[in-house]
Amino acid sequence: MTAPAPNSMLAPFRVRSFRFQWPSDLLTSCAFEMEVLILGWYVLVETDSVKLLSLFGALLYVGTLLSPSFGVVADRIGHRNLLCAMRAFYMAMAATLMTTALAGALSPLAVFCIVALMGLVRSSDLGVRWALAAHIVPPALLTGAMGISRTTLDAARIMGALTGASLFAGLGIGGAYLVVTCLYLAALLLGLAAGRPTGAHTPAAPPAAEASGPQPHPAGSSHWGDLKEGLALVWSTPVLMAAILLALLVNLLAYPFSIQFLPYVARELYAVDAKGLGLLVASFGLGALFGSLASARHTTAPARTMMLSGLAWFACLLVFAQMRSFWSGASVLALTGFAQSICMVTVAVVLLDIAGGRFRGRIMGVRMLAIYGLPLGVLAGGALIDAIGFGVTGTLYALTGIALTLFMIWHWREPLRRADLPARLGADRRP
Repeated sequence: MTAPAPNSMLAPFRVRSFRFQWPSDLLTSCAFEMEVLILGWYVLVETDSVKLLSLFGALLYVGTLLSPSFGVVADRIGHRNLLCAMRAFYMAMAATLMTTALAGALSPLAVFCIVALMGLVRSSDLGVRWALAAHIVPPALLTGAMGISRTTLDAARIMGALTGASLFAGLGIGGAYLVVTCLYLAALLLGLAAGRPTGAHTPAAPPAAEASGPQPHPAGSSHWGDLKEGLALVWSTPVLMAAILLALLVNLLAYPFSIQFLPYVARELYAVDAKGLGLLVASFGLGALFGSLASARHTTAPARTMMLSGLAWFACLLVFAQMRSFWSGASVLALTGFAQSICMVTVAVVLLDIAGGRFRGRIMGVRMLAIYGLPLGVLAGGALIDAIGFGVTGTLYALTGIALTLFMIWHWREPLRRADLPARLGADRRP
């Protein structure tokens, strides 16, 4: 067979470790999506409270503040080793919930406790997996690798939502969680089979003109010192700051209405059951999958693309907040997913390209701190929906996001333009 060309969407699969890591990430993401749908629907039905549903969504990301520490640990012990340990933990938690459900002892309180424990670790998964992907592929394949890696989230959102809804309806929560546990086990085995990367690709650190602060940590440096170096790099590099703040903004104002409140939308606004919820989530995932595939091709201006696609994401949510029929809402969600995927892929490309080799784990750990906006946005959104309704709250969130994104585009217009020059693109470097 002819090997994929360097600019081919499939080129990252030439790397053996990537060929194992991609299906491992896919199975993990499928399990994640199944859990969010199954447990979100369970909490809403058992408690009949949008506030408790928002609390459930917030608990999924309770460990966000630990993400920078996970990044430092990944830089020290290896991204692959940490990722496998995390997935073993997911499997143990899923098996605990499965056993509790099959024994007839499951309650909303037990769900909240297990989800809180999962949330301590799960918030860091995406950052570690992307740092690992960037570590094992040549710089010229970075954009393609990020797009292909992102497809694991999008395809999982489709498969996990539809499968999770069907399993929950047919087998109950105990039987559905047996499948979730097996998915985590398979993901762990694939991660172990990938082995250590045979060659680390570490592009140069940012030029002193743009990042005058830290250099790669010396042997024997402290955990806290490594973390401070990552934070200093972000603070001293305007484009990194723009990417981190955009990630914070979309987690605070966009993701709650793209994913977390969909059980409420399905049940209260569209009057559909768990299968209808699965179709809504799958619509978002289908659009996101096309967005990931589109972004896997060469991106000539990732810094500006991340800002403009973030703006488009908020615009789609502004329209979604006005929808009151199932199929119109599902259609707008597909467009929302497309914009979301392009935004998140280009954010990752900008961060990993500028950070360079030894800073990748720390920079992605700092980026995952932005997820802390999600539980805050979900909790505030739940209270506002109770008080003023879904449509008004969604409109308020979307308009605020549009205004703040436009301000960031204006404020960092020159750094964003310079970051898109060919000399700054990892896609144009050669290993």
